[in-house]
Amino acid sequence: MDLASIGGIVLALGAILGAMLMEGGSIGQVSQLTAAMIVIGGTAGAVMVQFPLDIFLAALKSVVGVFMHKGADSEKILNQLVEFANKARKSGIVSLDGDLATVTDPFLKQGLMLAVDGTEPSEVRKIMQLELDNKSEMEEKIPQVFESAGGFAPTVGIIGAVLGLIQVMQHLDNIDEVGKGIAVAFVATIYGVALSNLFCLPAAGKLKIRHKEETMVKEMMLEGVVSILEGLNPRMIETKLRTFLAHGAAEAKG
Repeated sequence: MDLASIGGIVLALGAILGAMLMEGGSIGQVSQLTAAMIVIGGTAGAVMVQFPLDIFLAALKSVVGVFMHKGADSEKILNQLVEFANKARKSGIVSLDGDLATVTDPFLKQGLMLAVDGTEPSEVRKIMQLELDNKSEMEEKIPQVFESAGGFAPTVGIIGAVLGLIQVMQHLDNIDEVGKGIAVAFVATIYGVALSNLFCLPAAGKLKIRHKEETMVKEMMLEGVVSILEGLNPRMIETKLRTFLAHGAAEAKG
């Protein structure tokens, strides 16, 4: 579980609703099913117009990843690559064929298979880099879905507010109902702004960070496989690969 994401949502909603209650408001004042339908449905529809269906569905699946995430154990992968380097240095690159079954990451397994099959280092780098670029292009579009949703949601909220005001104008003969109707109408605006700023835009930022971390690990795998194939000293390989971990940690902090 991502405690930062869960804690952030709880803190934001708790602070906003808590302050409203302290001012004498009630949860019922902002609990409007119709407003939620307008904002969520309208935002989702606008995003579907902008993005192909497969990307939209991939973004929906990634929502779980905002709150629950198990990243690759980069330290374990580094140690595994160093072990492979030591074995290849002693017994040759073909000796790694028996270790392929222990490799769980598909990207790393493919690289090692190419190396064991005798592919030239330059060709291994080219093939793995091409796959990495293609996968990254797809994964980069998922945060864009949430960014677009963050842009559409407040505007759809305004549409909901205007629709509510239209209904209010039909009951101008009852001033009490008009006051209540206006309050209800603006709930849609609250939903739109909250959906954008409390979830969609932060989720896009979190997914971008995750994507950078995963790409960094994949690049470390690529460099490790090529270095093993080139016959570099295992200690040199370990030193080189640790620069990826240090760079990735610095980017995450930044």
